[in-house]
Amino acid sequence: MSKSFADFRLTHLNSYSNDQNSGATTPGGVDWGKEEDDARSDQERIVRHKPRTYPYFDYLPYQVEDEATRYAALDEIIKNLYISIEAGDFAPGAVHWTRELRAWLSLKFELPRATRVKLVKLYYELSLAPGVDPHVSERFATLYSVLMKRKHYLRPGKDLILDWRLMYKELKAYVLPQETGFIHTTTLKRNVRTLNKMCSFSQMYYDPEELPAMFEEFTPYFSTSFVEGAFVVVGLINLLLPTTPPPPGRPELQPSYYLPTLFHMWSLVNRSKTFDITFLDYFSRLARDLLPAAHIPFGPHGLMTKDQSNLIFTAILRLLEIPVGMSNSPYCHSVDHGSGLAHPLERDQRKHPFIHAIGRWIVMSLSGDALNHEDSIMNDLEGLIQAVETFFHPSNSGTWTRTLSQLVFYLTDFFLMRWNKEQNGEMEVPEERKLTPALKKRFVMCLKEVTFMGIYSKSDVAMTFSLSALQGLAQLEPTLILPGALQRIYPSMQGLVEVHRTTSSLRSLAVLTKSLVRNKGFRCHVTALMGLALPGIDANDLDKTVNTLHFIQALAYNIPFHNLDSSKGREGTGSHVALDWIGQEVDRLEREGAEVAFDYSEELTAEDEEQILRSSTAAFGDFVIAFLGRVFTLLENLPDATRVRGGSPEETVVNTLPGVFTPLLAALSPELYDIALVKIVDFVGGHVENSARDAMSFICNSLCKVNPEKALKKLVPVLISNIRTEIDENGAASTRHAGPEILPRDRGLVWHLSILGMAVVHAGKPVMNHKKELLDLAEYMHKSCKGLPTVHVSNFIHHLLINLTGIFTIDYNLSEPEEVAKGIDIENWGKEYDPKKLTISWHVPTREEIEFAAELFQTRAEGAIATIKSLTSPDSPIKRDGAGRDWSDEMTRNLTLIRLIVSGASMMFDNKRFAPKTESSDDDEDMSGVDDDESTQKRGLGGLGEASDEEVQPTRKYPSGYYFTDKSDPLYIALHELRERIGEALHQAHVFLSTSQQDDVQCFNALYTAYKSFFLDIGTERSAQVLDRVARVFNSDVHPFKISGLRKKYPRPLLLRRAHLYHLQRMRHNAGPRPKTPIDELLLADLAESCVSLYTEIRRHAQSAGDSAVRVIIAARPLVIPSLLDAFEKAIKENDFPRIKGAMYSLLYGSLSKTAGKDWRFAPRLIKAFIAASTADKPSIQKLATSTTYAVMEYGKPVEKMVLLNEEIVRAIKPKDEDLLGVIAKKRALTLGKRKKIEAKKAQLTLELVDLAKNSHWKTESRTATLLINLGLRFESISPDSLIELITNGAIDTHPGLRGLYSGAMIALFCLIELRATCGHDYKKFLLDIVENQSKIKVPTKRDDPNWTEEFLASFAKPETEYFIDQDYHGWLVWEKEMIGFVANPEEEVQYDDVEQNARKQIGNCLTLDWFKKLFEFMKQEPRDSGSDRFRMATAMLLQFTFELMKDGLTPVNFEDIKALCMEIYGDGTDKHQHRATAEILGAIVCSYRDGSAVLRDQMWEFVFPIMKEIFEDGLNPENLSYWTSFLHLILQGKDPRRSWPVIEWLTSQRLDRNSNAAFKESSKIQLLHNCILEAGWHFQLEKPILEDFLKHLDHPYKGVREAVGQTMGSIFKTRYHESYRDVKALMDAQYNASSIGTIPYQPTEEFTVLIKEVFQRLEKWRHERPPGQQSQSAYTAGSKTVLLWLDTSLSSYECTTLTPFFPDLFMTEMLHMMDVKEDPELMTLAYHVFRHLPNIPHPPGKDHDFINALIRIGKTATSWHQRLRIQINIQVLYFRRLFLISQAEQQALYTCVSEMLEDTQLEVRLGAATTLSGMIRCSPVRIRNHMLDFLKRKFTKMLRDNPLPKKTGFGTPTPDYTRITIIRHAAVLGLGALVQAFPYQSPPQKWLPEVLATLAVRAASDPGMVGKSVKTALSEFKKTRQDTWHVDMKAFTSDQLEDLEGVLWKSYFA
Repeated sequence: MSKSFADFRLTHLNSYSNDQNSGATTPGGVDWGKEEDDARSDQERIVRHKPRTYPYFDYLPYQVEDEATRYAALDEIIKNLYISIEAGDFAPGAVHWTRELRAWLSLKFELPRATRVKLVKLYYELSLAPGVDPHVSERFATLYSVLMKRKHYLRPGKDLILDWRLMYKELKAYVLPQETGFIHTTTLKRNVRTLNKMCSFSQMYYDPEELPAMFEEFTPYFSTSFVEGAFVVVGLINLLLPTTPPPPGRPELQPSYYLPTLFHMWSLVNRSKTFDITFLDYFSRLARDLLPAAHIPFGPHGLMTKDQSNLIFTAILRLLEIPVGMSNSPYCHSVDHGSGLAHPLERDQRKHPFIHAIGRWIVMSLSGDALNHEDSIMNDLEGLIQAVETFFHPSNSGTWTRTLSQLVFYLTDFFLMRWNKEQNGEMEVPEERKLTPALKKRFVMCLKEVTFMGIYSKSDVAMTFSLSALQGLAQLEPTLILPGALQRIYPSMQGLVEVHRTTSSLRSLAVLTKSLVRNKGFRCHVTALMGLALPGIDANDLDKTVNTLHFIQALAYNIPFHNLDSSKGREGTGSHVALDWIGQEVDRLEREGAEVAFDYSEELTAEDEEQILRSSTAAFGDFVIAFLGRVFTLLENLPDATRVRGGSPEETVVNTLPGVFTPLLAALSPELYDIALVKIVDFVGGHVENSARDAMSFICNSLCKVNPEKALKKLVPVLISNIRTEIDENGAASTRHAGPEILPRDRGLVWHLSILGMAVVHAGKPVMNHKKELLDLAEYMHKSCKGLPTVHVSNFIHHLLINLTGIFTIDYNLSEPEEVAKGIDIENWGKEYDPKKLTISWHVPTREEIEFAAELFQTRAEGAIATIKSLTSPDSPIKRDGAGRDWSDEMTRNLTLIRLIVSGASMMFDNKRFAPKTESSDDDEDMSGVDDDESTQKRGLGGLGEASDEEVQPTRKYPSGYYFTDKSDPLYIALHELRERIGEALHQAHVFLSTSQQDDVQCFNALYTAYKSFFLDIGTERSAQVLDRVARVFNSDVHPFKISGLRKKYPRPLLLRRAHLYHLQRMRHNAGPRPKTPIDELLLADLAESCVSLYTEIRRHAQSAGDSAVRVIIAARPLVIPSLLDAFEKAIKENDFPRIKGAMYSLLYGSLSKTAGKDWRFAPRLIKAFIAASTADKPSIQKLATSTTYAVMEYGKPVEKMVLLNEEIVRAIKPKDEDLLGVIAKKRALTLGKRKKIEAKKAQLTLELVDLAKNSHWKTESRTATLLINLGLRFESISPDSLIELITNGAIDTHPGLRGLYSGAMIALFCLIELRATCGHDYKKFLLDIVENQSKIKVPTKRDDPNWTEEFLASFAKPETEYFIDQDYHGWLVWEKEMIGFVANPEEEVQYDDVEQNARKQIGNCLTLDWFKKLFEFMKQEPRDSGSDRFRMATAMLLQFTFELMKDGLTPVNFEDIKALCMEIYGDGTDKHQHRATAEILGAIVCSYRDGSAVLRDQMWEFVFPIMKEIFEDGLNPENLSYWTSFLHLILQGKDPRRSWPVIEWLTSQRLDRNSNAAFKESSKIQLLHNCILEAGWHFQLEKPILEDFLKHLDHPYKGVREAVGQTMGSIFKTRYHESYRDVKALMDAQYNASSIGTIPYQPTEEFTVLIKEVFQRLEKWRHERPPGQQSQSAYTAGSKTVLLWLDTSLSSYECTTLTPFFPDLFMTEMLHMMDVKEDPELMTLAYHVFRHLPNIPHPPGKDHDFINALIRIGKTATSWHQRLRIQINIQVLYFRRLFLISQAEQQALYTCVSEMLEDTQLEVRLGAATTLSGMIRCSPVRIRNHMLDFLKRKFTKMLRDNPLPKKTGFGTPTPDYTRITIIRHAAVLGLGALVQAFPYQSPPQKWLPEVLATLAVRAASDPGMVGKSVKTALSEFKKTRQDTWHVDMKAFTSDQLEDLEGVLWKSYFA
């Protein structure tokens, strides 16, 4: 490490030097540091850089483990992880311990920092290690991201530095495959998206000192000749370039040095959205990470210079894709299509939208310092928002709406985060860069208006973003936001405006609650707003209801509902004080209008404010009563729940109610609670609303949770007496009935029962007061109920059990207990609590409760077991006759009861109880012994089961408050014995049902649901997924309280719930897998049997239960697989379709699939059975087989042979004092032995399957063939001979499907041979990507020679060369020391060893003349569907490989035979299929012979070239052109053009013939040439004669030829450009010295300029020669079209800026003339299309003066009015696109030009100019806008005043003077109209507007003709856009002005 860097570390990161070794020593003496670091000082025992906000362990109601225990567990995990990795046991070994590590972390245990560093490095290495199975490395990558999840865990550069080259090497394999050598089909490749995700975590930790090395590595690949290279380089820069601060004193690491190069790269690919997004992403991260670095210069534009910042803002404006005038998109999709392989390097736009990057860049570039500058990022941001302001308005919605609302949201969110972090010191920013209150205020003002528009958006998504932004802005500046919000909210809540505004207002209130409650004065409005919101609870508008409920919920979490008016012994004043004050305030809001602003902290004294607030709380009592009344009305009107579809508004309301009632009831004062209690109990007792049953149950649940003593005392007696009345007097539940509906007579019973069940579920201890009544009731109901209600009875018992045995929090109050005791007062409004200082009360079960629960469980369970026994005995009390369903009902009812009580009592069962008795009884049973030999043998894996990574193993347990600590407690023993008996009863029921009631689906379903609970629910109720449900609700409740940059600022009830959630996490962790007991084995066998039942329903339930069971029972899978396999094989023999389906679902679709496939005792049987099943004659089975084929193929893939890891990194985690070599050696031997056996099994199966395939039905054969590829091909031995023979002969099978399969297999086989040979027959080299190519050489470049690039390019113009250069990028941007070349005449080909040679001979022997003949015939057949009628690359590849064998003399066939066959296939060439086959064959011949020795090459061309030439000259037609284009692509793609010299030479020698009438022949040759140029790129050097020929034929008569010529010319010029800097340093220096944005690329050369000018002179000459009005085609029209096509090609591509110098004089003038050729509509539209491109072309900064001047000149002086009109389109677009780049003088000139065009003689031009003017004003930043408005307003008013309309004399034509004045008046009217139209949505209107409107109305409304009409149009448009807001807007006018307007707008009825 360099000295300066070490110093920099010390100073910059204010740290201590040996922190690298920091760790934590624990009381248990586990030492985490390095050996030499013993004497640590206390301050280094650091675990986190930021302490935890929430003390999880302190709040649990039971004793938790100490640090030592946790670290001992961690030690254990890491030790086993180390053993597994060293022994090469990745799956299941390392994967299992990775899962354990993740579980350890998820329990919020603290990972010592030094350990985290070691683990991060280890997992980084593991995720990228060559040789690891991709699925496994995916697991490692996931843990890697968990370890790196938060940025504050490890500090970049200080705690950790990662090696970027590892990641780069992996990415390179995807994006630069030509670099790594051979692309192979069967190699293991990991998912590139995962790598992309890993980069986002790793990038911070790459060393900034590596920047130069990275640029050296990436930059040379940059090329736009083949644009993929450019995309790849920029993608890599964005993913890998570190953005952390470099050490000071190294200028070459400063952004100011390398940014110009990046800007230069950006300008090399114009018109690409991907480039814009990628650079913005990179710059925004750079801005974020370098903000704290004091030694990096930072100005008013952040890190950027003004020029750089302007370019970025211009790109932001482009990305928003705002439609301007008539312009098309600023992007060309064709450019982004070129990204090709670079696509996976892009960030996922769903997760990282580009708007996120824009927001981050802007906010992270702001500083308080910027306020003092005229020109800063803040000014630009204001300009940006003002430019697009009108697009926020709800009436103006479109594709941009969402993007704009996101922009405001992210801006606010980042600003809030940065502000908060700077305030609380989390972000250390140099003082002068900090955000200041003044800047904050200005920022909020900038976004205020657009946010208020956004909350009324029509798009729901946009509205949500805007509301979040509003919340953030209100937190930043409450006094600026809240008055405006209230001003909008009051009228809409009072029902004065449309419904949708009310909805928005309610949603706004919900997000603003916190700001309202916590700001003085504003909080006095709260109660009034509550009252106004109440009518929102309305059964007719459920969406509004939900929004109202959310608002009330937000209030309940923020304020205590206590009447403070008369508290503390004060005399109450009643609520009138508050009412009067609010009345005044509402009036004032109306009066003050848009500019409303007030600051209560200055206006109101503290005493007054307090008095008003106290007075306002007097209304709470009325509110509660009214609220409950509304809710009850709502519940009475809900539709029946069974008829409601999921996700409907009704369901949402029911789900929202409990979330509102719990905090609301908890916030009530005792008096109010009593009122609510009485109301709710009365409603429950006096109503039965079946449809609102669930909702009411939830409300009663909340009622009882908040104050169980009071509530149960009132509620339970009412419910119990009503239940008894229903049963005794109404006969409820007296008989069974069919169907899911609840009968009317049962509804009352079910209503009361459900409510009782929910009332007791979380009430805690007070339930014991009603113990006797509840027990009696349970007994009574059990005896007397039948039918559906019995489920509710069982459910009630289930809930009672949960309440008695559970541990949960029982405090829901807003305030701490001591505050409640003191009395609640004003301070408690919106009070925040420190998460570290809470008092939490829990319900922990007492002995008394446990005994009650046990009694309940025992009586119910005993009863159910007895009933089941009697029902299944021969003399059952209920007869099983076919007619009645009584027996089934009774059975189902008891099974359901068992399921629910087992779940309810789950907390009393002990997971450890079920461990086998042999293990020592110590709690911390050391599980490391699980993997030794004996236990493996014991588990019966016979050394073959590559025990699946899914194979469950026990997890270490941590205390979670389990009640029975004494395992000899008689109650404990009794409970567990009873549980076993329940298991036996279930088994008995299964046996009986299977023999006597096989079709009783109802009973089976109940039985298997009970099985599921029996397996899952031990220790916690897993089957109910409690944790997931609670976590989901918790997350949605805290969401509104999350604030960027602050941690856990939640209300107290939510902080308490977090502790409960953590308790549940611990419970869930402990309910892990457990060893199996005999009863488990019995039940598993039952399930396996029913998984293949004949009845679909039964199968489904059994499969679901089975899937759950094997997840929790250790070693359950190998137990059930054999019986399922037996059933599968039997079903296949008997053709028993339902059972085949059952077996396939169970074995191949569930979690058994992986185990069965990895355990090679089962896999062979499963694979054979699968093949047999796939011939079954039933479509549904075929479908099953097809969709799981891929999974079965995976079974056959080779096991991991070798994994290459960095030993040092692995050793870092080695436990230091243990000697593990013995254990590792033993384990490694075991793993290797197992793999050997498995591979042997696979080889054996391969041979069996080959025999099977040889003589079977094609269906069987096709399945077998699919599986054989993975099974049979191996790197070591390649493949068995029989398989090779099968594949080779299969490639000419008569069945087309099989042919395809075998051809694919054959290609894979050839690739494998080739790969093995090029890797030097060594697997290790293959993993390391070391490829040996005999002909590949390193060619030194003479980069110091100034003429080197020219020499290099000239060499491509002649065929003779020593070496070929296939790569396109060498030297395009920069030269490297050496480039990769390939010897032109290689002496020797690839070296094959014996294994490869044997395989090749084996294949060669099968390739007889007959083989080729058949293959060629098949190739010539017509394809079955038109989709596959194309040149098939696969066929060409296969042939290429076979010809290689022929060339080496390994086949009975020789070249002469093939020639003859080929000619035979081509025949007369009349049929397109002949052409396709010939093209494929010739392509293969060229590819296999071309790269060999000169002799072979000449021999090949002698044969191929004549055929090709003949076809190209005469044989092409529209049907076969595509085949020959693909043929060219195949032989030229990515290759040196000199390799195919004859083709290139012939194509370039073709000349156009004007007299030929074969237009297609001419154009197709040019198209082939065009392809050839595109493939060769900048290496194509024969363009001069071609261009000359083209320029002679610009006016070719045929359209097809012209199109081809135009496109080809575009491509020729596109590929002429290259930069070829000497080296990377020269490039970077040149850019740095040029300017902060680098040099300007694509400057036209001298000769190009001359050429363009000549072309346009010719066009002009032709234009003059063409007589006007000529209908037929002329040289002018033909030539123009060719030129336009060429320009269109160039302008919609990335090098479009080459042409910018020619826009002003040549292009625009000529195109405007072309648009005037009425006789040729095609020319007109084409010219218009190209003309519209011009303003979208990104002119280089400062190079647009001429263009702007030309626009102005044509606008003022063109003779044809059409031209003057059309030029306006471009003025408007150009002005908007270059808003940040045009100088002020030019803006002024454009304004002057447009306002002068208002006085044009032609009406259309005047109208166009008015539209353009209002558009320009609208998108100008305020500082320009106000100046222009003032100037124009004065100018136009003066024009009207100074030119009164003269009297008209007599009739006839008006005098010239009259016309002149009319035009001037019209100009003035249009101008003033344009000013009004520029702000269509601003409400209320600006101060100057009424005056302008009045001027129009008074001075010009009565003018005749178009002037008067324009006035009326302007006024009516104004009124139309103002209808919504007219009640506000009219206040801006005086009464006189309104009268003047009325006079013009409102016609009298009689007129």
